[in-house]
Amino acid sequence: MLSERRLEVLRAIVQDYVGTEEPVGSKALTERHRLGVSPATVRNDMAVLEEEGFIHQPYTSAGRIPTDKGYRLFVDKLAGVKPLTAAERRAIQNFLDGAVDLDDVVARTVRLLAQLTRQVAVVQYPSLTRSTVRHVELLSLAPARVMLVLITDTGRVEQRLVDCPAPVGETVLADLRARLNSRVVSHRFSDVPSLVQDLAESFEHDDRPTVSTVLATLLETLVEETEERIMLGGTANLTRFNHDFPLTIRPVLEALEEQVVLLKLLGEVKDSGVTVRIGHENAHEGLSSTSVVAMGYGSGDEAVARLGVVGPTRMDYPGTMGAVRAVARYVGQILAES
Repeated sequence: MLSERRLEVLRAIVQDYVGTEEPVGSKALTERHRLGVSPATVRNDMAVLEEEGFIHQPYTSAGRIPTDKGYRLFVDKLAGVKPLTAAERRAIQNFLDGAVDLDDVVARTVRLLAQLTRQVAVVQYPSLTRSTVRHVELLSLAPARVMLVLITDTGRVEQRLVDCPAPVGETVLADLRARLNSRVVSHRFSDVPSLVQDLAESFEHDDRPTVSTVLATLLETLVEETEERIMLGGTANLTRFNHDFPLTIRPVLEALEEQVVLLKLLGEVKDSGVTVRIGHENAHEGLSSTSVVAMGYGSGDEAVARLGVVGPTRMDYPGTMGAVRAVARYVGQILAES
């Protein structure tokens, strides 16, 4: 168990290294921070921190830099979430409030996170498997053609054309719309198949083929759209950190191009609170030199998707955690009001 003084020394090393990009020596620590002890004592503390794996010396005659273990202790015990200023909060709200639909919300969120953190931003679209039905609309386009519009509680809109086996009258269409909504609104997508399985049987015999066709299209939509979608932005920000990645940045870029890798990454994020994965805590080898800061967002108490940033382990953790948390909360508010 590290003493409070050694924890303070570790905090100072992380802060200085993140700020200066240079290995940190004992003399610099005593000059920049009020540690209340001599450089010799700080050197002894640094020796203990190095022995226990929290810092290391990148090359002979250099100062020390944090290890993944050191960053982890910093995040868990030393780094509070840095609150955003009132001006920053207003800027976030004004930027996101201008969104016109879900695609625009996601696109704006990616741009905003990348700009705020100067890292790579990753935003997952709200998962339909966690969504509920807000409304089902049926619109007549031609005597035997109908447009089915499915609207989720997160503002996601899916449209499908339905070619019916016979002309559909407005009365039947209105009746189907009313009965369908009475059964599925406010229910999870996963519950919809069982809720509508006997719906066609409640209609007149001649109308059942048409009703069955519309229901089949609805169920196909639910299946087709369970595939998760992700939007990525700010990849060019990584070029500012070339020296933070051993040998080459290529493995990081290759990992970020893989949708499956990003989905798995976000799938490990807790539903509540900010999750931080540091260096080798990331299972994918290509991301072993990065840190991931992410959080769930949603229109209610449960997260329907996740967002976050990917950057080098030499990261401003308090500031990044604060930005991710603030943006996640604002996006959740927008979805709740949409």
